Amino acid sequence: PVLSPLGLDPSHPFPKILNKSLNIVVVLKGTDAFGRAGHLALVRAPRSLPRIIQLPESLGGPQNFVLLSAVLSAFVDELFPGMDVQGAYQFRVTRNSELVVDEEEVENLALALRDELVDRGYRPAVRLEIAHDCPKPIMQTLLQNFGLSENAAYRIDGPVNLNRVIQVYDLLQRADLKYPPMTPRVFKSPEGIFETAAQGDVLLHHPFDSFSTVLELIREAAVDPNVLAIKQTLYRTGKDSGIVEALILAARNG
Repeated sequence: PVLSPLGLDPSHPFPKILNKSLNIVVVLKGTDAFGRAGHLALVRAPRSLPRIIQLPESLGGPQNFVLLSAVLSAFVDELFPGMDVQGAYQFRVTRNSELVVDEEEVENLALALRDELVDRGYRPAVRLEIAHDCPKPIMQTLLQNFGLSENAAYRIDGPVNLNRVIQVYDLLQRADLKYPPMTPRVFKSPEGIFETAAQGDVLLHHPFDSFSTVLELIREAAVDPNVLAIKQTLYRTGKDSGIVEALILAARNG
C-alpha cells in the first residue's frame, strides 16, 4: 500500500523526485487494465521503508540481509499486472541544497529559512546516479526531465546509496565482528569550567574526551551574567541537541 507506481508519458507531467530518494524506472510492454500501452513507469520508495531488510532465519540463517532496491526490482512485476516488465533500474537524483536567503530583504528570517527548507528537496538537479545497465535512451529521458547534461550522469554498479549499508552494523548480532565500545574520558571540574580555564589551558581531544565538557561550557556561559556573547560555528545538530537548548537559553537571558 505504500508503493504507488506512476506512468511516465507525455500526457502527464513528470513527477517530483525528492533529493537523494530511491527510485526505480521500469520498462513495460503490453497494455494495462485501462487499455493504455505501457512504456515507462516510475516506482518511488518512500523513506518510511527500511533500506536494509533482515531476512527470516528460515531463508538461510540468522545473519542475512537484502537491500530494499533488490526487493523492489525482484517483485516490481507485481505492481503492473497484465504487463511484461522488460527491465527495472534504480536511480537517484541529487539536488542543489544551498539555502538562498537575503537577510536584508526578508522581514522574518526564521520564516524565510523555513520556506527555503521546505523547498530544498526539490531544488534544481545537479547529478543523476543510475544503474550501470540502464539503456541509454531511458537515461537520456531522465536527464532531459531533470534538466541535466550527460556529463551529470553517473552509472553505478551496485546500490546507488552505500551509506545505508551502515545499518547492517546495528542489525548484526555478532560481537566478534565489532570493536568493543569506547567510553570517553569525562573532564571533571568541581569548581566550574570557567574557574578551571582561568587556572590554565584545557585541551580536549574528541572523541577520546567526552563532548559533555563542551556542552557544560555552553550551559555555564548561557547563565553567567559576565558573558557578553557566545561565538561558535554550529554546522549541524542532531535531534534534541543540548547545544541548541543552551543557546536558546542564552538568547532568552539576553
